[in-house]
Amino acid sequence: MKEECLICKAPLIYLEADEEMRCAICGKRALSKTRCVNGHFVCNECHMAGLDAIVSICLSSTSKDPVEIIQTMMAQPFCHMHGPEHHVMVGAALLTAYHNAGGEIDLEKALSEMMKRGKSVPGGACGFWGACGAGVSTGMFVSIISASTPLTAEPFALSHQMTAKSLSAIGEIGGPRCCKRDSFLSIQCAVDFVSEHFGVQMEKSEITCAYSAQNNQCIGSRCPFHEIS
Repeated sequence: MKEECLICKAPLIYLEADEEMRCAICGKRALSKTRCVNGHFVCNECHMAGLDAIVSICLSSTSKDPVEIIQTMMAQPFCHMHGPEHHVMVGAALLTAYHNAGGEIDLEKALSEMMKRGKSVPGGACGFWGACGAGVSTGMFVSIISASTPLTAEPFALSHQMTAKSLSAIGEIGGPRCCKRDSFLSIQCAVDFVSEHFGVQMEKSEITCAYSAQNNQCIGSRCPFHEIS
């Protein structure tokens, strides 16, 4: 069985309405539409346990390539095939590459803000909100580097435009979800967007997915990153 439930590896079920469930790891009760066929529920906090390690990964990186940076994160034990950790990782990788490419930000402060914002987007937002958290993470990234608030003019516009571009790219491919595919698509959009609007040139590498065997819902040749055998 490929990875699904973090407890027993069984397939997940997405319910029509929220149900109160007890997290199989921490015991906390929460409303959720997601559990496995054996009844296990894992809350967002437990699913993202260990995510704080990305700060040290980012602060020690000299790469200007956000894909290279996020792939380092994806190789860590805290990162699963799918999950809300990607909602933080996309923005964090972009902040790091932006800083290393000459973007003028306080990286440590920016990463702290990205952690807070990204963690607030729950798992399943792609299907239940119509807004994949990886795509939203690029909007958070642009919001942070432009100091956007609800009262700013151009930064407000740019952060929305960034999110829209990422979600459009994700929507063009279609479902079912893949957190790796959507993260890569969002990062590619952000690299181009930042070059155009901020004049900072991050590196953009070719991407070949190494995660197909872990994804029960892999769309194969429909994915732009699918490895052709």
